[in-house]
Amino acid sequence: MKFSKTLYVGVGLLGALVLAAIFAPLITSFDPNEPDYANTLLGPTAQHWLGTDPLGRDVFTRLIYGARIDLAIGLLAVVLPFIIGVSLGLLTGWRGGKTDSIIMRLVDTFIAFPFYVLAIALVFIFGPGIKSIIIAITLVGWVAYCRIVRANVLVAKEQDYIHAARLTGLPSSRILRRHMLPNVISQSIVFAMSDIVLSILAIVSLGYLGLGVPVPTAEWGSMIQEGQGYISQQWWLATLPGLMVVYVGFSLSLIGDGLVARLER
Repeated sequence: MKFSKTLYVGVGLLGALVLAAIFAPLITSFDPNEPDYANTLLGPTAQHWLGTDPLGRDVFTRLIYGARIDLAIGLLAVVLPFIIGVSLGLLTGWRGGKTDSIIMRLVDTFIAFPFYVLAIALVFIFGPGIKSIIIAITLVGWVAYCRIVRANVLVAKEQDYIHAARLTGLPSSRILRRHMLPNVISQSIVFAMSDIVLSILAIVSLGYLGLGVPVPTAEWGSMIQEGQGYISQQWWLATLPGLMVVYVGFSLSLIGDGLVARLER
């Protein structure tokens, strides 16, 4: 299988960050959460490559440990909506009728509310924490996948290969699994790349608002919130976590563009 150069670059950039997050204990010896009041607000040094924060914690260490949290939650917060949305999209597009009407009315209800407002409201109801964030994003995020898959199913089920499969007497479950799904899922996979970015932005935003991962756990959103008060002296405290989000977004956009180029061949 041939991949585009864009896909290679995106996978390489994201893979480097994932490896750094996985092997963080081998890269740095500092504790990401333990305060060191004797070394607060230091600038970049040979020992602290990106300086320290107001509690003396190593910024570089907190960035790569924060990647563990944000990337892991971002991935989980997309996998679950992906599975739910694709499944409901297949069901409603294939069956139509009352099933389609009920599910699409539910979709319209969720679309009526802005994504971030609804996610913040749900996290506020469930309480801060990783589990609450994943539940909130899952309850909101499945809608896009459902609409994408449903639209593709409505087109695909009128194609000759689906009619032929029906005429052979194959059960609907087999037609959907073996013939329909492989032909309608590609757009959802591409969309998932940008959706991971949106999920990470939501996670970072919740962390900034104090509704995300509980402190003192290293997380990019809380790092931005903690560093904003020192923006005029130690600008990197708030800027670097934001740049990490940009880095992930850029990597995933390259992967998405590469997948599009691959699927169009």
